[in-house]
Amino acid sequence: MSCWMPGCPALSMCRGLAALPITCLERAKDLKTRLGILLHKPEMGHKTGSSSKLQLGSRRRDSSRDVLEWRESFDQLLKSKSGVNAFHTFLKTEFSEENLDFWLACEDFKKTRSKTKLASKANRIFEEFVQNEAPREVNIDHETREITRKNLSGATSACFNEAQAKTRTLMEKDSYPRFLKSASYQDMSKQAASRGTSKRSHT
Repeated sequence: MSCWMPGCPALSMCRGLAALPITCLERAKDLKTRLGILLHKPEMGHKTGSSSKLQLGSRRRDSSRDVLEWRESFDQLLKSKSGVNAFHTFLKTEFSEENLDFWLACEDFKKTRSKTKLASKANRIFEEFVQNEAPREVNIDHETREITRKNLSGATSACFNEAQAKTRTLMEKDSYPRFLKSASYQDMSKQAASRGTSKRSHT
């Protein structure tokens, strides 16, 4: 229906509809968007909460398993980042953390690819941990110390291998057994075992 006569009701209606996209329709679209967000929020919150709980539970299970595996072997302890941190904290109480720090520095040193950086790192590690009266001197014999000194003249990724192995053996035979008997590790292992028992009782 159309009418071009002045004052025609159909013409007034057309003019009114022409104004809708600017006012009413935009408000309706905005309201629809807001309602959509509100309707989806509970569902999203529920999914996020569930996911977070699953991730937290998984981390706790992994942590518990790690703690109990540390006592299986020294290798298992050194493979675990949290195990290394716990062992380092224990060594601080015995004032012997330099042994682990030297071992970790050697592990990082082996990953160095640049020959220039390899030489500078080697000298820095030797001066900090190996040479006589070094600030953080590790407990190695004179022969191993001299072999390591000679290795610096043509530094390779293996130049600390012997000194690192001696330090590792010392930690494994001396510090590691005391760590497993320490009150801090006993507490951690009891908590880990308790979480494992609780998990099995709920399955």
